[in-house]
Amino acid sequence: MNARLVIVDDEVANVRALCDTLHVEGYHVQGFSSPTEALRSLTPGECDLLLTDLMMPEMGGIQLIREARAKDPDIASVIMTGFGTIDTAVSAMQIGALDYVLKPLRMHTVLPAINRALDIRRLRIEHAQLQQREREQTRALAEAYQDLESFSYSISHDLRSPLRAIRGMTEMYLEDCCDSLSDQSRRRLGQVIRGAERMDQMIEDLLKFCRLSRTAPVLSPIALTAMVRRIIEELRSADPQRSVDIAVQSLPDCLGAPGLIEQVITNLLSNAFKFTRDRSDARIEVGSYLPAPPETQVPVYFVRDNGAGFDMTYADKLFGVFQRLHSQDQFPGTGVGLSIVRRILERHGGRIWAESRPGQGATFYFIISPGP
Repeated sequence: MNARLVIVDDEVANVRALCDTLHVEGYHVQGFSSPTEALRSLTPGECDLLLTDLMMPEMGGIQLIREARAKDPDIASVIMTGFGTIDTAVSAMQIGALDYVLKPLRMHTVLPAINRALDIRRLRIEHAQLQQREREQTRALAEAYQDLESFSYSISHDLRSPLRAIRGMTEMYLEDCCDSLSDQSRRRLGQVIRGAERMDQMIEDLLKFCRLSRTAPVLSPIALTAMVRRIIEELRSADPQRSVDIAVQSLPDCLGAPGLIEQVITNLLSNAFKFTRDRSDARIEVGSYLPAPPETQVPVYFVRDNGAGFDMTYADKLFGVFQRLHSQDQFPGTGVGLSIVRRILERHGGRIWAESRPGQGATFYFIISPGP
């Protein structure tokens, strides 16, 4: 749509000449010799630019611009002035005029000034629209977080309570009637209990995953080598019969939320322990390296094992929620652990990826914030 202009000048000849010329240039133009009439004609949204003389007996250009902007804050304005009033024209720009042109007018200066002012007006309107959309998106995001809170509450209370009742009543029945039940019945009831336990763990993992979406990590320095060694000792203590050869390099410190980074290390090492359980020569290595080129000083950490491994064809599913590459009978789990690891690392500005071959182990590489 062609721009809509209002021309105001107490010299009628100037108004007529400007209106005729600007109309030929493709603008929709209204001309007034009276600032009061021009102001009365203004309707918000109906005028794009006000081109006004600065010095007029009825009302000065500065006052006209001020009152026009009060009626329509989006209106652009350009001042026409003589050489002797340039300082006053600058004052007009301070209260909202976007440019000024000197009299006597020359179209090679008037047209660029009008076009610049219209461009600025358009950019301001687009910026305001973007800000409005941002506010709306912020409100929508806040509502989504509220829905997530309600969803988490529903999972935690409304779903887990009957699930625990099923598990508890089944355990009581199995205990009270154990002698009168056949082996097959006991096995089936055991499957109910294990299924309830698995579902409860899946719900707990899903809640952890949801919490990561709304908790901003508080970063602090982390001595990663000490953390890894402590987690390994805890995993060994949980299964003292296992014999696993574990090598831990001296790891660079990092910046992160200690509790979240500990969950990353715990999940990766727990997986390494789990997927090497069928190996008599189980081996796990934790280390790091600086990738090329040398100026890239963010260390890459890795956890490597010689366990079951997986087919890289399905690697894109590896970090999805409830995605598993092995059956529950082979290796128990909910399929949420690696998705939690990925989400934690992303919230630290990092990432994770893997390399593996079936039967030849797996290596998980990850990046987190560098240390100080």
